[in-house]
Order: sequence, then C-alpha cells, then structure tokens
Amino acid sequence: MAERRRHKKRIQELSEPTKEEKAVAKYMRFNCPAKSTNMMGQRVDYFTASKAVDCLLDSKWAKAKKGEEALFTTRDSVLDYCNRLLKKQFFHRALKVMKKKSEKDAKKDKKSKGDSGKEEDKKGKKDKDKKKEVTDAGEAKKDKSDDSPKKKKEVKKKFKLELHEEQLFLDGNEVYVWIYDPVHFKTFAMGLVLVIAVIAATLFPLWPAEMRVGVYYLSVAAGCFVASILLLAIARCILFLLIWLVTGGRHHFWFLPNLTADVGFIDSFRPLYTHEYKGPRGGGAGKKAKEDKDAGGADEARKSDSEKKDEEEEDDEEDDKERKSGEEEEEEEERRSDTDSERKEEEGSQHSNGNDFEMITREELDQHTEEDEDEDEEDKEKEERKDTQIHVAQS
Repeated sequence: MAERRRHKKRIQELSEPTKEEKAVAKYMRFNCPAKSTNMMGQRVDYFTASKAVDCLLDSKWAKAKKGEEALFTTRDSVLDYCNRLLKKQFFHRALKVMKKKSEKDAKKDKKSKGDSGKEEDKKGKKDKDKKKEVTDAGEAKKDKSDDSPKKKKEVKKKFKLELHEEQLFLDGNEVYVWIYDPVHFKTFAMGLVLVIAVIAATLFPLWPAEMRVGVYYLSVAAGCFVASILLLAIARCILFLLIWLVTGGRHHFWFLPNLTADVGFIDSFRPLYTHEYKGPRGGGAGKKAKEDKDAGGADEARKSDSEKKDEEEEDDEEDDKERKSGEEEEEEEERRSDTDSERKEEEGSQHSNGNDFEMITREELDQHTEEDEDEDEEDKEKEERKDTQIHVAQS
C-alpha cells in the first residue's frame, strides 16, 4: 500500500501541472525580477532564488483567505513549492561560469596598467610641486582633488550559464533559467487589435462613404505633416549653411536642433534654437575660443571638470584671504579701541587733576582775602584809637 501511494505521488509530480501551479508560475514569470543572457547559443531569461522567494511571500497566496490556509507561510514552504515547479520543468537550475581572459586581453590589461602607473607617477610629482607652492594659509585646507577618492571604473565580470548537475531549488544566490514562457495579456491584446485593423483595411471598399471620406482627409493631413517635417529639416540645414558661409565658420546656428534626433515627439521641438560661437575673442589669435550655447534664448556655458576644480581652488584661496583680512581688521579695531580707551582715561585723569588744582587755588585766594580784610580792620581800629587819643589830649 505504501509503495502504491509513493508511486501515485511520483506520477502526480511528473504529470501535467495544475491550474494553481500555472498561476503561481505565471505570477513569478511576470513579477519576479529577471535578467537575460546567452546560454548554449540561445537568449534566455534567468532569476535568482532569493528574489523568487521574496516575490511569492508578497503574493496573494501568502495571505490566508476565509476558511482556507495560506499556501506560503514560511520560506521553507516556498522552497518546497518551487521544487515542485522545477520538477515539472517550469525552469531549471543553472551554473555561473566566469569567462577566462584571452592572451590578447591580458596583454592589453598589462599595457593599460603600465600606462596608468606612469600617469599616476606624473600626477604625484605635479601634486608635490603644487604642495610646495601652497602658503601656510592654504595648508590648512587640502585640495579637493587630493581628498576626493579616485573613482575606479566598475568592470562587469563576464560569465556564461551552464546546466547544473543537481536540479534542486535552494534559497540564496542560485541562478535558475526560465523554460515556461506564457504570452502576456498585453501582447495578446495588441496582436488581436493588429489583426482586426488589417481585416478592416482590406474591407475598405465596403466602408460607408462618410467613413471613407474621413479616412481620406486624415491620410492627406498625415502626409502633409510628414512632408512639412522633411521640408523643415532641409530648410534648417540650408539656414545653417548660409550663416556658416557668411560668418566664415564662426557662428554655428541651428534651428530646432533636436528635430532629427532620437528623442520623443515633444523633445524634438525644443529647444527652439542653439547658437555656438567658434571664433577668436579678445583679439588674440593664440587664445582659445569659448563656446556659448543658447537653448531657447538662454546661454548655457559648459565648463570642463578641470576648470571647475581650478575655480573652486581659487574660491577657497579668496575665502582664506578674506578671512585673514577680516581677522587682521578685527585685531586692528581691538588695538584702536584699547588705545582710545587709554587716551580717554589719561585725559580724564588730567582733567580731574586740573579741577583739583583750580579748587586749591580758589581756597587759598579766599584765605588771603580774609586775612587782608582782618588786617584792614585792625589798621582802621588803630587809626581810630590814635584819633581818640589825640582828641583827648587836645581837650
């Protein structure tokens, strides 16, 4: 009995997939992030196991319905279900094999490394010379070019896929290649609309007269629009050529520069024009020509990274100078304020001394005047006494 049950399970596993399994596989096919590559000379889509497990845990089958349990509750349950899908050949396990570099590529890498080493040595010498020329104020701030880490070019490692010997679904970074490729609803709908349009076009003579007249006018309008675009493209080339010849190749003026570019319909009509001046400026023949581009009447000056770095360094130096000058001015102001306060104190002390002297002199004068008055009174009394004595003697 047990052997029969096992046999039935094996038959069920190898039999055709159920509707639920097809629905889950279809959901994975259109919602799980996948990448495309070549395998055995064919273009295939592959996905990683961890992303597939996360995708199914976020699906509707991971949520319990009324009266029913959720199909996916844990990562282990998802792994068991994906193993069933793998056995029913919805996808198969693959192995990443890194491609070996050929002798030519190895030689090119060596040459590029040697050239890069020489360039780095030259840059190092230049940096040393610059550091020697930098002043004490500039030493406080290092150049941004030295501080910024060198961005290494991220080289993508090339690999190829091969069929894995052990066909198991394991959680992690394992790679699985899709075999199941259902037709998406959008592609089905577009194909159906295309077939109906072709049939309707073949039955054009049977259309009503009003519809045929309307389609005629629409086709004429579409033809005029296409012809106007072509004429406009030719006219802008002629206008550019005329301006270029008249100015001797100094002015490059393009009307609707993105008209024939690989952009959207609206972006092909903007900016309205661009202007480039490629002649010498400032009268010097040895000076390099500067390019000014006008996009919709606005000038857009594009500078290289080296010029931007130079400008940033100059701005930093100017900031340092301004800070130093500001600090010196503050120190001078403090000194002036100190000297002014000292002068004021000295003047105050002198003024106070002068006032004291004036007070002393006034008191002395008062005393002298009082003494003089007393002496005068005494003299008067003596004279009066003498007069009285003389009168007494005469009498």
